[in-house]
Amino acid sequence: MNLTQLEAAKRGIVTPEMEYVAKVEGLDPRVVMEGVARGEIVIPANKIHLSKNLRKLTGIGKGLRTKVNANLGTSFDYVNVEEEKQKLLVAVEAGADTVMDLSTGGDLRAIRKALMEICEVPMGSVPVYEAEFEAAKTKGSIFDLEPDDFIKAIETHAKDGVDFMTIHAGITLEGLRFMKNQGRTTWIVSRGGGLLAAWMMYHNRENPLLERFDDILDICRTYDVTISLGDSLRPGSIADSFDRPQIHELLVLGELVDRCRSAGVQVMVEGPGHVPLNEIQAQVIAQKKITKGAPFYILGMLPTDVAAGWDHIAGAIGGAVAGWAGADMLCYITPAEHLGLPTVEHVREGVIAFKIAAHVADIAKGINGAWEWDLAMSRARYALDWETQLKLALDPKKAREIYEQRASKTVACSMCGPFCPMNLVEKFVQDAKKAREEVREMLEKLALP
Repeated sequence: MNLTQLEAAKRGIVTPEMEYVAKVEGLDPRVVMEGVARGEIVIPANKIHLSKNLRKLTGIGKGLRTKVNANLGTSFDYVNVEEEKQKLLVAVEAGADTVMDLSTGGDLRAIRKALMEICEVPMGSVPVYEAEFEAAKTKGSIFDLEPDDFIKAIETHAKDGVDFMTIHAGITLEGLRFMKNQGRTTWIVSRGGGLLAAWMMYHNRENPLLERFDDILDICRTYDVTISLGDSLRPGSIADSFDRPQIHELLVLGELVDRCRSAGVQVMVEGPGHVPLNEIQAQVIAQKKITKGAPFYILGMLPTDVAAGWDHIAGAIGGAVAGWAGADMLCYITPAEHLGLPTVEHVREGVIAFKIAAHVADIAKGINGAWEWDLAMSRARYALDWETQLKLALDPKKAREIYEQRASKTVACSMCGPFCPMNLVEKFVQDAKKAREEVREMLEKLALP
């Protein structure tokens, strides 16, 4: 039966992919199946990628670990496929659950295929970039694109095995009117959304992805591609959080979620973006309510606009709060965000920062195994069991590097050395226990009460 994960779940069928996710999450497979059936969990797994080298499946959604996505890809200024392949491997090694190829420079399809050949985790993409690339190569300008060209790009990505796609179908002419009247600080910061907005304003025509959404659903159902509804009008500064264009687009996305589910297509929804800390929880609640519990995939969130060079830290702060509030996947941010194309090391730093944020959120959400992981670390730390501590560290490589570089002459670390409170107190407790035993033995020998 050629069913999507969603169609199978609705029929009460537990697929091998659901069983895999359940095992990784420590859950009953039927719990995962029921979450998929409700549309609260997605398992991005294109049938083509699944038949080749998609070995590390992941589930995204309610009751599961908070996931982390890493963005990769070339740019106009930097086209180095080998470096992007290295970024992918480093991201997965550091713990990224999914990756996205956002290439905009070089031969985009060749780059995507090269990355997919070594990608064992779900991979996402943004087909509108390919449409623009083909337009520049064959037609001269994005303004010369026809709606069929956008649909063709989506079909090409699906045939190449992409597991989830950002589809910017929620930006409308009405939404652009809201944006104009709002007087935003930063108008459009979504690259894909900006391209579509320019096309729509040039032609004074509705979004072709919205007009042809049924065609998109047919493609995605055929290959079981998960649609990731893009937030073209997400706030690009904290001053724009919760403004009219953002909310208008969210309402449109809510209706598109219903259409996806009715068509048997898995769907998740993308979200902001720049949001002040005190509004993050409200953003998550609003998103979940309007999209009827669809998995929420966020960029950051960034609770400040001034952390250039350290946006991975700012984003991790916002991401932890958002994850606690119910966000299901965090798109990492690297130190290079807002400054340039990230290096391999930037990618690693970004993934680790957001893995920390995701785990902090999981502890707060009560996700299976999160609390136990920390408890095991605490016990190893109290016992001064260094090997166990290093193995349990979220970044074992970095932890071992620091421990060995700054080694102590004692069994403790070089911060406290012989004055380690854990060591001293434990010694005192053990000495006191030994003294009590010696006194008891003396009393027994003397036969005293």
